[in-house]
Amino acid sequence: MFGYSSIAQQRALPKGSLFIIGGGSRSPELLQKLIKTANLSSKDYMIVLPMSSGDPVASFNAIKEELSSQAENNIGYLNFTAESANNKQLLDSLSGAKLIFITGGDQSRFMKVVLNTPIYKAIHQAYNKGATVAGTSAGAAVMSKYMITGNQLAGDTIYRETFNKLVDKNIEFEQGLGLLNSVIIDQHFIKRSRFNRLLSALAAHPTFDCVGIDEATAIIVKGKKIEVAGDSQVLRIANPENLKITKTGHIKMESLHFNLFTEGDVFYLK
Repeated sequence: MFGYSSIAQQRALPKGSLFIIGGGSRSPELLQKLIKTANLSSKDYMIVLPMSSGDPVASFNAIKEELSSQAENNIGYLNFTAESANNKQLLDSLSGAKLIFITGGDQSRFMKVVLNTPIYKAIHQAYNKGATVAGTSAGAAVMSKYMITGNQLAGDTIYRETFNKLVDKNIEFEQGLGLLNSVIIDQHFIKRSRFNRLLSALAAHPTFDCVGIDEATAIIVKGKKIEVAGDSQVLRIANPENLKITKTGHIKMESLHFNLFTEGDVFYLK
């Protein structure tokens, strides 16, 4: 039996979709799936947000070429800065887009521009109204409320593509876009063997779904439903049992839910 709060929560789900790519190359089939998910009419347009990139123009041109090969809709370039974050004309263009694409690069660089600004609100407005918000690599990481930065905090803090230890308080989070409030995303997952990193995220937030997306692969989020698309795999870990931290700071747990998905598979968030 559903209570009122459950029904209200269902009604409050965003009308849009998320198309979260784990980085790497994007096949024509994956791009076709993105365009189909966005459900663009002839009057709709796309916006690319390249603020993660160290070379935003090159990043925009690369994704523009790919998107243009699949759809004839206009594609806008909005490289927001602190100076343009309150520009109403630019913000209206962003909130009115049917597809918003966040490029790769450095997720912290992106959020430094977006967090606590009208840009953040405009992205949420578009998503709530029915837009598809897509991102790859760093653009995938920013989707989470708790965003993995990639930095280790315990002991040796030299950046590595994968973590070399499984200890408490080693994983650094920053605030992301919060388009996913109970999910933590990691990217380039299998290619860069980021199992230790995702296990660290699960230990830090044991009530969350922790999802690792490999390169050339995406998850498509619509409400609580997630569909897998692309060439490789998606890992989901959740529900650790008897999670403990030892006196030496090591993480241990007796079991957890471990799922490995491929193209066409569907699973649901808690």
